[in-house]
Amino acid sequence: MVSFIVIGITDNPKPFFPPEVLEIIKQGKVFSGGKRHHEIVAPLLPKDAQWIDITVPLDAVFEQYSSLFTLHSSLIVFASGDPLFFGFANTLQREFPDAEMVVYPTFNSLQMLAHRMVIPYHDMHIVSLTGRPWDKLDEALINGYPLIGCLTDKQKTPHAIHQRMKEYGYDNYVMTIGEHLGNDTSERVSQYDSKADYANPNCVILQQTEKRFRRFGIPDYEFTLLDGREKMITKMPIRLLTLQALDLPKRHVLWDIGFCTGSISIEARLQFPHLQIEAFEVRPECESIINENAHRFGAPGINIHMGDFLETDISLFPRPDAVFIGGHGGQLKEIIEKVLSVMTDDGIIVFNSVTSPKVTTDSHRLWEEACQELHLKQEPPLHVQIDDYNPIEILKATKLY
Repeated sequence: MVSFIVIGITDNPKPFFPPEVLEIIKQGKVFSGGKRHHEIVAPLLPKDAQWIDITVPLDAVFEQYSSLFTLHSSLIVFASGDPLFFGFANTLQREFPDAEMVVYPTFNSLQMLAHRMVIPYHDMHIVSLTGRPWDKLDEALINGYPLIGCLTDKQKTPHAIHQRMKEYGYDNYVMTIGEHLGNDTSERVSQYDSKADYANPNCVILQQTEKRFRRFGIPDYEFTLLDGREKMITKMPIRLLTLQALDLPKRHVLWDIGFCTGSISIEARLQFPHLQIEAFEVRPECESIINENAHRFGAPGINIHMGDFLETDISLFPRPDAVFIGGHGGQLKEIIEKVLSVMTDDGIIVFNSVTSPKVTTDSHRLWEEACQELHLKQEPPLHVQIDDYNPIEILKATKLY
């Protein structure tokens, strides 16, 4: 049985290891780690030690590991901090599920930064931005966690994090940055300064100064509207009932087709920040409107796609398990048919139909015909009227099994 021995280290150029770990290093034959790790531990390695740099692409590294396992039963890997905390040990478990593993951790960077700041961190919400998109930080900010720890990289820097928070109005946090934590000569801990240069590696802790108020239902008049037309927005009570019909607490990916002002996407993002939201619209003037509204209400992370939905290549988008159709241009059946080609088997489609003698297009009839021809199971409609606006039917359908 092949095995990995994974040893956590900090940036300290003279690392401390317990006697058990020193003996393992002394008896080792094959070692691996980043180039920075090699510089730190090189004086401790046996003279005949073989070293494998961990560089991208990782597939090439894993091929070297596999070839060496024919000669050696174990491989010693150095990794930053706690190797099981967003660390390399997780990657090894995924790539070599049958290999045995022993881990000797040290403090991870966020633990060390909390120690330097002398703050309790047992309730800290952790976000890794290392090679990852913004979505988990966006979710943490919307949820309003009082203490957020961020692992950074060369793109998701302290400056980039600060800029994103500023753009969406999250100025209710103090940012502290830790650089080269564990290194006696170059370690630095400081509060954010827009003019500072931050050395890699670094990490960030965000401390909330005050709670940001998050509405349950945004008043319609606070949205920027398309040409100022009040009828071009899903009214707030209808909006909330629509989100309820979409069953969003247990959904993962929401598609908002025909977003217009973005009210559905924005309300969904704020109430259910775990969602990945893909918003589609054909009218080019709506792109600036949804961006303005998203920034105003603090709703980052809505993915916007402009153009005719029926001409859009949707094959690379995440498969939706919730779809709201806000506009159809008389092509409701074609839109639903295209949605069904990628929607998950347990997915749900919701459509709001205006019922009024003044409305020339019978959207409810188009819905009924589409559901029948495409073999969808309809839920009982919900009839709603707000003030003197036209009555609305909230229509809902799922795939037949």
